[in-house]
Amino acid sequence: MTGTATATTAGQYCTFWVDDLFFGIAVDHVQEVLRHQPMTWVPRAHEAVSGLINLRGQIVTAVDLRVRLGLPNREDDRLPMNVIVRSRGEIVSILVDDIGDVIDVADLELQSVPSTMPNVVRDVVQGVRTLPHAILLVLDADRALDVTPETTGGNP
Repeated sequence: MTGTATATTAGQYCTFWVDDLFFGIAVDHVQEVLRHQPMTWVPRAHEAVSGLINLRGQIVTAVDLRVRLGLPNREDDRLPMNVIVRSRGEIVSILVDDIGDVIDVADLELQSVPSTMPNVVRDVVQGVRTLPHAILLVLDADRALDVTPETTGGNP
């Protein structure tokens, strides 16, 4: 029965936007998607760590993918959405601009990331899947959530 569930979800992705980039992450890595949550600031944390959220009693680190990728700041009147994922045995929130649908792309081949993509984006993407009206960037959550100075070029 587990094999059937894996076969069913293997090509399904939770999709979202950050700036004008369309990302997807495998649904089996996603715990849930939430609207903006109040955050507690973390002193001396990396600039991509927006803070900590309380997820039903569990403290979860929130990493802003926009900051992680060096993109312009989000407009003040736009609150980020939370994609809650499991990464390296922990629950972490990826802050994104907008949430898309869960899509099934099992029949689409995973292609290499175009060389024209900025390095910081290439570093967090496993590959791309070409959709009829968009290119889906398949996010590697472990690499995207790695906010050490060596990976982001920023200061801790």
